[in-house]
Amino acid sequence: MDSDTVQGKVTETAGKLQNAAGDLLDETGAQTAGKARELGDKAQQLYADTTEILRNKTLDSPFTALAVSAGLGFLLGAIWATANSTRPRSYPKRYRGDDQY
Repeated sequence: MDSDTVQGKVTETAGKLQNAAGDLLDETGAQTAGKARELGDKAQQLYADTTEILRNKTLDSPFTALAVSAGLGFLLGAIWATANSTRPRSYPKRYRGDDQY
């Protein structure tokens, strides 16, 4: 088990306890903080699980992982190039005072 997963489970439990204490004391601030902590820790667990899955898949089939990485790199490069392309822009003609445009 990954350390991120363990830490996520521990702090998720702390978030649930904080949320329960907020319910018991009827404090919305404690409830909100408990829910935020709980959701943040679930996200940390999801991150740890995703990295573990990716690590295992990469070890099982490294050439597939390399092909997917190359394809994503190409796609991101194409998007970047399209977004930063230098295309002619139409600027409004400004009057310079000497009737030249």
